[in-house]
This record gives sequence, C-alpha cells and structure tokens, in this order.
Amino acid sequence: MKKVLIISYYFPPSGGPGVQRVLKFVKYLPEFGWQPIVLTVKDGDFPARDESLLKEIPPNVPVHRTDIFEPYDLYRKLTGKSKHTAVDVNNINEGSGGKLSEKLAEFIRATFFIPDARRGWKNHAVKEGKKIIDEHSPDIIFSSSPPYTCALIAMELKKYAEKKLNKRVPWISDFRDAWTDYLTTPNRWFLPKKIDKHYERTTLDKADTVTIVSSGMKDDFERKYPDVSAKTDFVLLRNGYDSTDYGNAEAPKNRNEKFTMVYTGSMYGKRNPYYLLDTIASLVQQGKVDIKRIQFIFVGRMGSDILDYINRSPLLEAIELVPYVPHHESINYLMKADAMLLLIDEDKYSKMILSGKVFEYLGASAITGKPVFAITGEGEAHDLLVETGAGVINPHHHPEILIENYLKLYNGFFENNNAILPVSDTKAIAGYERKLLTKKLAEVFDKYLINIE
Repeated sequence: MKKVLIISYYFPPSGGPGVQRVLKFVKYLPEFGWQPIVLTVKDGDFPARDESLLKEIPPNVPVHRTDIFEPYDLYRKLTGKSKHTAVDVNNINEGSGGKLSEKLAEFIRATFFIPDARRGWKNHAVKEGKKIIDEHSPDIIFSSSPPYTCALIAMELKKYAEKKLNKRVPWISDFRDAWTDYLTTPNRWFLPKKIDKHYERTTLDKADTVTIVSSGMKDDFERKYPDVSAKTDFVLLRNGYDSTDYGNAEAPKNRNEKFTMVYTGSMYGKRNPYYLLDTIASLVQQGKVDIKRIQFIFVGRMGSDILDYINRSPLLEAIELVPYVPHHESINYLMKADAMLLLIDEDKYSKMILSGKVFEYLGASAITGKPVFAITGEGEAHDLLVETGAGVINPHHHPEILIENYLKLYNGFFENNNAILPVSDTKAIAGYERKLLTKKLAEVFDKYLINIE
C-alpha cells in the first residue's frame, strides 16, 4: 500500500473543529489505497479535548507523538490562569485590549512565536519525522495548517526525504485557515510580520500542491504573492461531514415544546450573537414573540465579553449555555434543533470563511429537514447555503430581513404543523461527504505518483 506521512498538531485526543478534517482523511484514506502515518504532538495545549475521537483512528494507522515546548504555560503565569486552563488563541487576541498582562502576553506571542506559538514543536517533530522516513519511506508528505509550524516541519522533512530516499517526495500543504493578515493573525510589528510573510511565501513556493478549504484563500494568496501563486498548484478541497457521525439518527418524532435554535462552536470577538439577540429581544418587547416559547442553546467555548453580554440580556431566561462537549454530543444537539444558527464574522476576510461546522449543519439538515439560520454577508458560506437550499440567509445590518425570517420560522413552528422552510437539496449536500472528499485527496496523491513513475 502507498504511504503518506501526515503532519498535524491537532489530532485526537484534541477536540474542536480543527481536528475533524485530518481525522477523517486518516479514517478513509486506506479505502483508496493509502496508508497514513501520523506525526503529531504527545500532549498538546488544545483548546478542547475529546477522548471519544480516539476510537475513530484505524487500529493499523501508526501514530507518532512527540514532545513539545508549549509557551502558553508562560501566558498562564502572566495572566494568573490555572495550569489546566485551556487556552484559545482567538480569545487571547480579543483579550489583549484589557489587562496589562494580556497585552504583554499578546506582545510576546506576536513578536517571538513565528509563525505561531507551536514553533516549539518544530525540532521535536523534525527529529521524529526523520525516523519515520527512515523506517517507512513515505511516498507523499501531507501537512495541515494551522498551526503553520506544520508547514515548516513538512518543508524540512521533504528535503530530508528526497535526499535520504533518492527520489522525489511530493509535499501537499493543506490550509484550513488563511495565514497572514487574517482574523486570528497576531498584531505583529514590522520585522516579525516580514518574517511571517516570508514563511508563507516560501511555503507556497516549495509545496507541490496547496489544498484549500475555500476559493477565497486562493484569491488571498494570489493577491499577496502573484509571482509565486501563478505557478502554485491550488486544489479546492472543502471541509465536509461524515454521515457515520450521525449513526442511525432520524428527525426527532416529538417536536420541541419551544422553538429551539442551536449554535455549536466557539464564540469570540466579532463572532457573537449580539445582533440576533438584540433583534429577538425587540420582538419579545413588542409582543410578537413569547419568551416562554423560544430557546437558544449555545454549545461550545465562549469569550468572557460575550458571556457578560448574555448574562445582561433580556433573553437570559431563554438561553442555555453548554460548555464544550464531545463531537457526538454536539451532533445530537444539532439533530434536536428547529434551526441551526450560523454566525459569520463581519470582517473584510469573511468572504473566505467556510468553517467545518457549516457542513455538519448541512449533514443534520439533510436528515431532519431543518434549516441553517445564517447571519452572514456575501461569500462562500452564503453561496454554499444557496447551492444546497439549506439556508435562511440574513445579511448584517438588515434587521427587517432577520425579523421577517425569524417570525416565519417561529410562527410556522407553532401554526403549520412544524412545517419549517426551506427544503434542503440532499443530493447537493451529499457531495460534501468526508469519504468522497478523501477520495479526491487520494486522487491528488495518485497524480504525483503517476508523474514520478
């Protein structure tokens, strides 16, 4: 069987959305003739842990776990947080405008941890990666970012593998998020920013193929590095959903007593429910919505500023906050929802945002027929929901549209025998099955082997 060395910081027992893409590739690649060999971290500083995902790793897949220097221990000391407190990079960005300790922590991160705070993994991973190459002689190297340190590790291992094995070893660099000048990019000063962009440019230059989850990423790379991007082989390989995650799930036979809207995932900064909750609160005040008949369930990590807002909200009694839960429990919440809430940040980079949760929403929608209630501008998430027919789309700063759409669902829930529009295009949604997407990745791998031979 052909072999691929997969480099990923986020891998079970890591939880959260970032782990799903690589995990599903590892799960399904053997069905398409590829044996994955995983290089990951032994005890990473994950924002969330999900031990249940370990069961999805095929038993015959070697997983090599290495040590790492995690600088967030320093961050915890500076901010007075417990050693066992999970650190969410995005919340560090948002918190940097507050306490002096937060500002100092962000300055250190932005100045010294380039391309990211996982830089302390590089030497450990390269050392172990060389051993893997010596033992397994992989045909392909695949890295998934963020963290972007994974790309630097892969770049070095590609050079070693080609020298050691005396053959071409293609490297596919995968991007789940854009790199520099992005939503979660630290606010760096001139020199660190220049170094970071150098790493980004070099990755595009040295990788044999760059796989991306949205076409907007390609546009971003081409804008920043037109000379390099012109010769780079970009492959659009979106995220997806795994139908096996839903088991034998069916639409609940008994409807909810309250019209229930569910959100799964992190909330921080501009990704918040303020616009929605303020608008619905006005409907309650006007008597158009009964607060006793509605419910919002927010599942996942939440920034402190958002938590403070919710605790002050006039809708507080209708809001249930659920901390991070294992992936299968998150799916269960979606299955019971009357509408699934999608929040796309109002930002200049929002057009390229196409998070993994969108596809899990689609998977649930295909089974239950319930819609995705999206607050988003134009962009790839908007286009995907239109393509699949699963979305009720509410643009930013148009409360009249949000009110109309929410009342249509709310009134329909109680008056029309739970007949909630729209009707999803299950055939279109099926095109984003993880197994199918893994087949496309295997075809990218195969192309290189044919060319080499």
